[in-house]
Amino acid sequence: MLQVRLQLWDTAGQERFKSLIPSYIRDSTVAVVVYDITNANSFLQTSKWIDDVRTERGNNVIIMLVGNKTDLQDKRQISADEGEKKAKELNVMFIETSAKSGYNVKQLFRRVAAALPGMEANEKSKEDIVEVDLIEGSPNEPSKQESRCSC
Repeated sequence: MLQVRLQLWDTAGQERFKSLIPSYIRDSTVAVVVYDITNANSFLQTSKWIDDVRTERGNNVIIMLVGNKTDLQDKRQISADEGEKKAKELNVMFIETSAKSGYNVKQLFRRVAAALPGMEANEKSKEDIVEVDLIEGSPNEPSKQESRCSC
């Protein structure tokens, strides 16, 4: 059994963390770029974040574009189709989630783990063999959460 360890840093797109981004990205295989579906500006900023990731890591890094807050459908400003279109244009993966309700959160990490190098050798559906166990980090610093996926 292959075990995958995912380490997450949540900078919330804040400029005060911008100088730290290269050190976070430097040894990363995956980047998850999240926008708020109720905030059009956050969606517009995703292209910049994806460019920053590619500048630091090149084009071989796995990038997942995530539209978050699907629990707030009545306040939605960005459609799922718009998110999907941008993901296709930027050649990245796409999913919508709700961190609040948990909708698609495990699926997000299953898809990320399944896309990792070396996973293509598995005969079973890669997403079906990934078990996701989420552990919450400290809210006082850029959130550093770990997820252990058994593959």
